[in-house]
This record gives sequence, C-alpha cells and structure tokens, in this order.
Amino acid sequence: MKRKLSLLPILIITLLFFALNAYVLSGLQTLNGSAYLNPVFWIFIVGLTFALFYAIQQMRIQGMNRFFQIVSHTFLIVFAAETVFAIFLLFGDLYRLVLALNSVFQPEGFHWVARSNYWVDFAFVMFCVTIALFAYGITQGKYAYRVIKHTLYFEDLPENFDGFTLTQISDVHAGSFTNPKAVQKGIDMINAQKSDLFVFTGDLVNNASSEIIPYIGHFSQIKAPFGQFSVLGNHDYGDYVKWPSEPAKAQNLQQLKDYHKKLGFRLLLDEHVELVKGGEKIILAGIENWGIGFGERGDLDKALQNTAAGDFKILLSHDPSHWDARVKNYPSKIQLSLAGHTHGMQFGIEAFGLKWSPVKYRYKHWAGIKTENGRYLNVNRGFGFLGFSGRIGIWPEITVIELKRK
Repeated sequence: MKRKLSLLPILIITLLFFALNAYVLSGLQTLNGSAYLNPVFWIFIVGLTFALFYAIQQMRIQGMNRFFQIVSHTFLIVFAAETVFAIFLLFGDLYRLVLALNSVFQPEGFHWVARSNYWVDFAFVMFCVTIALFAYGITQGKYAYRVIKHTLYFEDLPENFDGFTLTQISDVHAGSFTNPKAVQKGIDMINAQKSDLFVFTGDLVNNASSEIIPYIGHFSQIKAPFGQFSVLGNHDYGDYVKWPSEPAKAQNLQQLKDYHKKLGFRLLLDEHVELVKGGEKIILAGIENWGIGFGERGDLDKALQNTAAGDFKILLSHDPSHWDARVKNYPSKIQLSLAGHTHGMQFGIEAFGLKWSPVKYRYKHWAGIKTENGRYLNVNRGFGFLGFSGRIGIWPEITVIELKRK
C-alpha cells in the first residue's frame, strides 16, 4: 500500500521558514525603510518557495536536473544567510530585552530601547559574508584540491618498505562534475606526488556507471610503480535509483567494474594482493562496501584469507564505521586502514586549531588520521562532491601517506 504523505511536518516547516523571514525582514527594515522593501522581499521569498516545490516535483518525475540544482542551491544560500542574519539580530534583541527589563526598576519605568544600527549593520555584514562563502564554495571550493601529507611510524613495517609512499583519493562522484579542466588539475596534482602506490577508496559514481565515461581519459592518466587499486563504495551499487529490473541493475554494476579496468584500477572485491619489494612483502586488501546503515556487503575474513597474523596489512574499506565495528579489534592486526565516505559533509571549519563539521554527529572519526589499539585509520575528505554542489571549509583531498619504520 502506498504510504500517504503527511502534510503536518511540511506545514510546520513552512510556517517556521516564513516566521524566520518575517524576523529577517524586521531587521532589514531597520536598515532600509523603503516602502518597496516589504512587497519586493515577500514576492522573492514566496516565488522561491513555490519554485522549490515545483522543482522537487519535477525531480521526482525527471530525475536530477539543472533547474532543481539552481533553485535548491539558491534556496539553501538564502536560508543559510538569513539564519546567520537572524542569529546576530537575535543577540542584539536579547540585549534590548535585558535593558527593557532593567528599566522596570528605573524612575521612568518600562520602555524598549531602539535597535542599534551598528548591531544590525554587523548582522547584515555576516549575511553578506555567508552568501560570499556559499558562492565561493559552489564556484571554486568544490575543485580547490588540497594535498594532505602524513608520515606514519610502524615497528613491524618490513625494512625494504621504509619510506614507501601511497596516494589515496576517495568519493569521486563523477556524475557531479561539470568542469573537466578543473578535474584535470586534480589529476595532475595526484601524479605530481610520484607515490609508489595509488589507491581509490570507493564511490566512483553517484548512481549510474555511465557517469564516469566523460572522465575515463582523466583518471586513466594516474600511474604508480606498484599499481593502482580500488574498491567499491555504497553509491557504486546503484541502490539509490529505480532500475527497470534487477538484471539492469546488475548490468550497471558489472559495467562499472569494467570501467575500473579501463581506468587502470585493479578492483579488489574481498581479496588481497601482495606488494613485493626487495624480497619482502606487504598485504594490500580491499573489501566491498561495509557500512552501518549503508549495506554490510564486505567480507573481511575472505579478503584476508591465507594471510599471516604477522603480515603487514593495508586495508581499503570505503566506510569508516567498518573500522570501529570490526577492523580495529580484528584478531589479525591490520596496521593501516584507508576509508572515505563522509566527505566531511563538504561543510565545516578546519582552521586556527578548530576541526568541526556537522558530520561529527554521525561519525566518531570523519576526516584525517586516527590511531587506536596500535592501528591507524585515515579518512579521506573526498575528491568530488554530492548533493550540495560545493565545498565550504572542507576542501577536496588528495592524501599522501609515507610509511616509516620505527
């Protein structure tokens, strides 16, 4: 039976949105008392709201399209900027309330203090800064690739692998790209690292294998002396779109696996390979996606079959929740795990000693290096983007890790 759509949550959200706008308008009227401000403001807000509802309906019929992206991103920018404006305006109004309550005990009695233009001006400046940040994130930030380097020390690293380097990227999401030249700059940065090994930790596409076709020529340029290896992510299985049939979905997945070969990537599907240098070896294992809430397909036991407890192991596993659930306490020590998946939510702050993103409330460790139980995990912030066509504060990442022997 088709589930009925509840209108109550939609009605509540709509009322809250219009209450926010009424409050924002009261602040704008402090700055500009023009008679045209009120009608122009509400025509824009109501028009944008109806455009969003229409875009959502069209997306359900036609799938993701340019109109939906433009309207949804405009709505997001306006909502974020208004929220920031309202927060700073509220601070000023709370201060006015404190002064008003204090006036009760004064000889002249209770009275409101007019809004300070200086405080409203500051709120408006923050409103403009928010719009500028989102504009940068959408136009430039999503391709502002960063190389992040780590040096990790291991007592059990084979001597001949002392100084061995690997480059990791994750979450390409090729279907979201719109600027091949910008993507090429990222590819050039990857090759410029001249690492011994290249690994990709899943989510090559958003849904359909065909999304990678325009970029096969780009990613096939990536080369490393010890090879290029990859695993699948949750989006690679096509679980988030409706297929004509199960065979069509299976064919899409098989085609994606074939595209990994065209890229020159050795796709590891619950298996491992031995990397040999100077007569010594390390194990590179990769599993199918295993993530709490995103499908627990991967078989770690199978991937490490016929390996020894004393082998030095590197594991490619898309979702970092796998590390917490199984890997960090796995009986056979896995010295280094490489994951992605979180994107750092493409929004946050990593500056001045601060590291914060809303994704921290979903994942205990969402970016960078974590160590526990004598084992390391690196979570790559992602090479591409999904949903929000931009990045603010959490930039696309190319990770370079150097292995050193203690």
